[in-house]
Amino acid sequence: MNREYHKWWSDRLQRNMELLVFGHAGAKVLVFPSRLGRFYEYEKLGLVNTLKHKIEQGWLQLYCIDSIDAESFYCDWAHPHGRIQRHIDYEEYILNEVLPFMNSNNQHECVISHGLSLGAFHATNIAFRYPQFFKKLVAFSGRYDLTLNVEFFNDLFDGFYNEDIYFHTPSHFLPNLNCSWRLNKLREMDITLVIGKEDPFLPNNEHLSSILWQKNIPHQLLLWDDRAHSGYYWRRMAALYI
Repeated sequence: MNREYHKWWSDRLQRNMELLVFGHAGAKVLVFPSRLGRFYEYEKLGLVNTLKHKIEQGWLQLYCIDSIDAESFYCDWAHPHGRIQRHIDYEEYILNEVLPFMNSNNQHECVISHGLSLGAFHATNIAFRYPQFFKKLVAFSGRYDLTLNVEFFNDLFDGFYNEDIYFHTPSHFLPNLNCSWRLNKLREMDITLVIGKEDPFLPNNEHLSSILWQKNIPHQLLLWDDRAHSGYYWRRMAALYI
C-alpha cells in the first residue's frame, strides 16, 4: 500500500502542518481525527487497515490531516471569539491548501468528507458549508452543535455567541438556508451519519436529521447499539460505509 508523509508551512495557520496519504488512486477521502487527535490517529486505530483492500485496489485514497483543536475549540485560555477565529483559519487551510494538494495528486471527481467524534463535526461543517467540493459525507459519533451542554461535554464557547459561531454550527445555519443552488448541491450529496443509541449526542444527531428532512436533503441516520464511540466501533463502521 502506498503511504506518504507530507509536511509544510501553512501561512494561514503560521505553523507547520502534517498529513498522511494512503493509496494511489480512487475517491479521495478527507479524514478528520477525533477531538485533539493527530494526523496518524486513523492509522493507529486500525481504520486504514480496515480499508486496506479498497485502498490497494485503487478505489479509495485517504488524506489524514492534523487537527488544531487545542488552539481552537479546546484552547481554554483564549477568548471564545479567538477560538472560533482559529477554527476559521483551520478551515481556510483546508480549503486553500489541503484540497488543492489533494486535487493535484489525484484528479478523481469524488471527494468524501469523513470524521470521527469532533472530527465528524469538522467533516460535516465543511461539507455543508461548501457542498460544491464534496460528493459524500460520512460522519461517525458526531456532535453538530458545540454550544450544547450535554453530560460532561460543555459549551465550547462558554456562553459566548456571534455570527461566526452561527455559521459554523450546522444545526443553527441549516434551518435558515434558502439558497437553491447550495440546497441542490446538498441534495446531490451522499450523506451518512452514524451514532450510538447511548451516545449523549444522539438527540443532537436526531435534530440535525430532522432539519435535513425539512430541507428535503436525503441522508441516512444510522443508530448502533451501545455508545459506539471508540475505535472498535469505528473500524466496523468504516468497513460498511466508506
